[in-house]
Amino acid sequence: MSQRSRVLPGFGLSLGFTLAYLSLIVLIPLSAVFIKSLDIGWDGLWEILSSERILKSLQLSFSTAIIAALINVVFGLLLAWCLVRYSFPGKRIVDALVDLPFALPTAVAGIALTSLYAPTGWLGQYLEPLGIKVAYTPIGITLALIFIGIPFVVRTVQPVLADLETELEEAASALGANRFQIITKIILPILLPALITGFALAFARGVGEYGSVIFIAGNQPFETEIAPLMIISRLEEYDYAGATTIAVVMLVISFTILFLINLVQAWASRRTGRTAQ
Repeated sequence: MSQRSRVLPGFGLSLGFTLAYLSLIVLIPLSAVFIKSLDIGWDGLWEILSSERILKSLQLSFSTAIIAALINVVFGLLLAWCLVRYSFPGKRIVDALVDLPFALPTAVAGIALTSLYAPTGWLGQYLEPLGIKVAYTPIGITLALIFIGIPFVVRTVQPVLADLETELEEAASALGANRFQIITKIILPILLPALITGFALAFARGVGEYGSVIFIAGNQPFETEIAPLMIISRLEEYDYAGATTIAVVMLVISFTILFLINLVQAWASRRTGRTAQ
């Protein structure tokens, strides 16, 4: 039986290289994390899972990451809409500034945000008399995650919005649809898969973020300690098994949430007639 010809030759070689690359970069390190976490035993695992300090840090990391990602979806969509649909002075500068969190070292971002929102900072000194405390609170952590996560939403939604045919909006308007109906019935369903992807990327980045959060968090036990800080603390104590166990817990929770997000994205793609890749 003759082998079926393919448009692109070298499928076997490409697949082998992809699997080898994936194993060396992703699968083997993750497997090592799981194997190392087994050294702690069931008693040690239960001690970590029942530790109030670690549970508080996990709750803080995941809750702030989810809130920041949701805020980024709203403001990222508005920013992408302005960059695609409108022309204004300084548009290229604003477009370039969106990528600033990618280029800026996270520690520098954390120090800058802390100096701005500290009680004696440029903005914090005006918020403090109003009873609004940003630095060294979960609000400051959420703000830092918003800063580092918004480019993911903008750069994910922007090309989809640019490729959106304006004829669809014109046809809907000609058929009697108002602006609200056009946005909710035509534009948002098409943008929904991209918005979900941006949310997932911003969330995944925020959960494990350390550099930009550690300064503005204040690291107060049971209040503003993030989960990555717990891992670093265990590593500094040479408790590698405990550190990897916390990392495994974060990994399992993150994978479960991202898997559910992927299912929602696939459902949204089928609704719009676009196959999820």
